[in-house]
Amino acid sequence: MKKTILIVDDSPSIRRMVAMTLGEIGYDVIEATDGRDGLAKALKGPCDGIITDQNMPNMDGLTFIREFRQQTVSRGVPIIVLSTDSDDTLRQRAREAGAIGWMVKPFDQAKLTAVLRKVIG
Repeated sequence: MKKTILIVDDSPSIRRMVAMTLGEIGYDVIEATDGRDGLAKALKGPCDGIITDQNMPNMDGLTFIREFRQQTVSRGVPIIVLSTDSDDTLRQRAREAGAIGWMVKPFDQAKLTAVLRKVIG
């Protein structure tokens, strides 16, 4: 059975690049344009993992993670932050909110796929 990954990012080019990378290795991908859209899609259908940006309009990544983690459907769903921001304090806040990792943009496709295979399968 294919695993489904939700990509939450306000940049269409980043969403396309991540979706293409993940599609090539067999994941189904759902795209969301910001945290609010991502939360609605995460709650609507099951996803096996989430990749979210931090800096987005309407709802940022940390708020998205906190809101999602308050829902029972979030149990066991790994969340990775993919952001241009690399501040250690922000990374720590993301972990406290419920993210399992942080990757800095621009991302290395091989590293991203290795991380996903490790945490999702």
